[in-house]
Amino acid sequence: MSADVRFETLSRLEPGECREEISPEEKYVLARVLHSNETELCFNPSEFRVAHNEIVVLPTKYGVDLGIVLGSISPHNAGAWKETRSIKRIATEKDRATYGENLERAEEALEICRRCVEEHGLDMKLVSAHYLLEEPKLLFFFTADGRVDFRSLVKDLVSRFLMRIELRQIGVRDESRVLGGRGVCGRDFCCHGLTDKLSPVSIKMAKTQSLSLNSMKISGPCGRLLCCLAYENDYYVSQKAKLPDLGNRIEFEDTQFRVCDINVLTNHVKLSGEDGRLLTLPACRLRYDERARRWVVREEGCPRAESDREDEASHNLQG
Repeated sequence: MSADVRFETLSRLEPGECREEISPEEKYVLARVLHSNETELCFNPSEFRVAHNEIVVLPTKYGVDLGIVLGSISPHNAGAWKETRSIKRIATEKDRATYGENLERAEEALEICRRCVEEHGLDMKLVSAHYLLEEPKLLFFFTADGRVDFRSLVKDLVSRFLMRIELRQIGVRDESRVLGGRGVCGRDFCCHGLTDKLSPVSIKMAKTQSLSLNSMKISGPCGRLLCCLAYENDYYVSQKAKLPDLGNRIEFEDTQFRVCDINVLTNHVKLSGEDGRLLTLPACRLRYDERARRWVVREEGCPRAESDREDEASHNLQG
């Protein structure tokens, strides 16, 4: 999240405005750290009530900082986080003012650090700088192709800033999470606006969803495969398990047809016949004959319940 966006978030969410308090019956709440855009699992405090979109002060793995409450989370989903934090307090006007001042100082610190990196001849790209809220500590995030020996750089920075310096190497996907931006869909990066839990993505997922394997079309600005390829993969895998594979041969009307296309979203299968015909059939017209060990076309048409589901899916797509 850029400094301008973080400042806009603080300005937009004034203390006490439109408070939608989280029920004390909820055990956990989820908060997003403003500077790194990482989520933290927190206990729902009993001493005071927190609300959705409320700015709070909480401990993070970097130190005490500001975060925004996203809402409650069920114990079942809380297992995705290794640690549970305790929210210290709702951010005061002083906390907000200090954070705003730190954003301005961080921009200057980033430029100074960039000059130092050039002076030391280090092969690293600085991503962001951040002052912590309650301690004299300055964080720098950077990316690099390999390990970087930055010990001399840290000594130089300590002598300039006269405080504790911490350099953290992150990956290119983490860089997108911290800085944010717009994806090819026109929405915020998934890793920035949706979740910081980055799931493994493989080229097999693109093949399963019959997407173009052009790297320019299935890669994000970070250069890695799009995070969203993983979202619908399980659905495609489960649906394709009920359908014939591409290239399978099916006999219909005394003609051999070959499966040439499968549209999982519309649940239709396209067949190419030896006589030149192209047929598009709803998936419910096909069934696997266990005895003959091959796919066949139902002569009687779709079963009633499946036919209704096909019509509903087609209507939803058109709508």
